[in-house]
Amino acid sequence: MQFDETLRYLLSLGHETSAIKLGLANTEALLDALACAPENSRAVQIAGTNGKGSTAAMLEAIARDAGIKTGLYTSPHLVSITERIRIGGAEITRDEFARLATRVRAASVEVERTTGSLPTFFEQVTAAAMLAFKEARVELWIIETGLGGHLDATTAARSRFAAISPIALDHQEYLGHTLAEIAAQKAAIIRRGLTLAACLAPQLPEAEEVLRRYCADAGLEPRFATRDIRVEDTCDANGRLRVTFTTRRATYERVCLSLRGRHQITNASLAVELAETLGEHGLPLAHANIVAGLERAVHAGRLELRAGVPPILFDGAHNTAGARALRDYLDEFVRAPVTFVFGAMRDKEISKMAGILFSPGDRLILTRPDNPRAATPDELLRALPFSLNSSTITRAPSVAGALHVARALAPPRGLICITGSLYLVGEAKGLLDSPEQKNGSDGDEGGERASLKI
Repeated sequence: MQFDETLRYLLSLGHETSAIKLGLANTEALLDALACAPENSRAVQIAGTNGKGSTAAMLEAIARDAGIKTGLYTSPHLVSITERIRIGGAEITRDEFARLATRVRAASVEVERTTGSLPTFFEQVTAAAMLAFKEARVELWIIETGLGGHLDATTAARSRFAAISPIALDHQEYLGHTLAEIAAQKAAIIRRGLTLAACLAPQLPEAEEVLRRYCADAGLEPRFATRDIRVEDTCDANGRLRVTFTTRRATYERVCLSLRGRHQITNASLAVELAETLGEHGLPLAHANIVAGLERAVHAGRLELRAGVPPILFDGAHNTAGARALRDYLDEFVRAPVTFVFGAMRDKEISKMAGILFSPGDRLILTRPDNPRAATPDELLRALPFSLNSSTITRAPSVAGALHVARALAPPRGLICITGSLYLVGEAKGLLDSPEQKNGSDGDEGGERASLKI
């Protein structure tokens, strides 16, 4: 298949957010059919609610600084599906993705004949990533869990190292309605006889109790990321912090974190714990590599600031914990008026997110990303707190229209913040990077202007 044909095929399987099928049988059968079941003991699976992608990005940067050939698998992508699979820091090419997906498609047909169930979009892309890592002889696999952990396709990788970032309420329709239930789904990546070490971020007590129990059942002592952290000062005016971490093994002094926001301190401490643990198991990760990785890591769409007039801040704050981290960042580091472009999935706690994010003086543009789970602008409007001023709220039926309105309304010395969903962030980034935008077009689709002001 060519790349475009590959995309059409994968999308025909159903959008990954609406065609979710939890379970490992199909993925395991797919990996067996492809002869790429992982044998490398140096594979890390990272689960959690918030911060797992940032932790993965930091660990990958640490390993690459040490000269280790590293594979990174994350989801979802923002603009191109090739972003999900990175080897040596570079996303695979479109041609390479198409080649891998073609092999996976053929194997999926065989799996369907055997099991009666065709592997889903996410299962097939996960298998393509593992096939890519196997073929490239990757030394360290870093795999971000898609949903939960217990029955997520990524768990078929049988990773020997488990890491769990902070756990909060999210995806309750799949993972459970209490923090303990959700923690159990994520903790299930810690398995007796397989997991060599479990590295854990600081957790709320209800979640920590569950994680400790799973570690005990696996015969492991949990390795909690250090809490001995001192914020020294800021590296710049845009929210990058200089931090000193002291662990049981070393002190990392005055590290200038490349990822913005105070919440990244927790993710960085988990990445440090992972790096030190991998070092104990034979990977040559030195003190200098850890510092360099924390100072160079890149994670698109998470407090990602794009220069311009006005500048644009992209942040996929897709749940209440993410909304709080974004609001804290804005309160601490942004003095300019903020114009929000907001879109969210309808199964999220939209009212709580909005109550955290928006203040009465903010300019707010409600829109809908191209996703079957996305709430409409009218649904978003009904979920907003009554305290917000209706004269500052605009509904835009398309993301392109929302960007047009944001540019028209935001003052030159203000800030446009695109948030609420990674799918919105990705669509907006794709539009802003399109030739039409770069050539000065306003980017409206079909001439539609988002002027439905309330």
